[in-house]
Amino acid sequence: MRLILIRHAKSSWDDPFQDDHARMLNKRGRDAARAIGTWLQAKGHEPDHVLVSDAARTVETAELILPCLNSDPTVDYLPALYHASPDTVLDLAQQRPDGCVAIIAHNPGIGMLARALTVKAPDHRRFDDYPTCATTVIDFNGPVSIGNGVVVDFIVPRDLIGAAGREAD
Repeated sequence: MRLILIRHAKSSWDDPFQDDHARMLNKRGRDAARAIGTWLQAKGHEPDHVLVSDAARTVETAELILPCLNSDPTVDYLPALYHASPDTVLDLAQQRPDGCVAIIAHNPGIGMLARALTVKAPDHRRFDDYPTCATTVIDFNGPVSIGNGVVVDFIVPRDLIGAAGREAD
């Protein structure tokens, strides 16, 4: 089985009093989500199923990633993924059939789970802090379980589009 763990893209804080669940992405976040979608497609990391937190910023992240893919995965929007603990995210991943499952959710749960699942962390300075739109592709030989995954790929948007939000050369 393959699991793709994606933290939502950068959200807007233009209105600091806005309900957290309703926050949308800012321009940098929208650019990052499209870059991650393009990267997933180019690398052949095409999910069969996508689980998405029902928060506005995760839904928008998914809506920007999915059109970049060649596949047409089934998508479930789950309230249980909103600020979910690593255990909750793991439980939801384990309930899915074999194939490739992507999960778009929030830190700290998504980043903590990425680290806990892997035999060896990737050699990337941003893996442990798991910034917005960080994406880890993990393969499992057997069930999805703690310490049983092998990192196939890890990327952050800055690797693809640079600090100014433009695609890197």
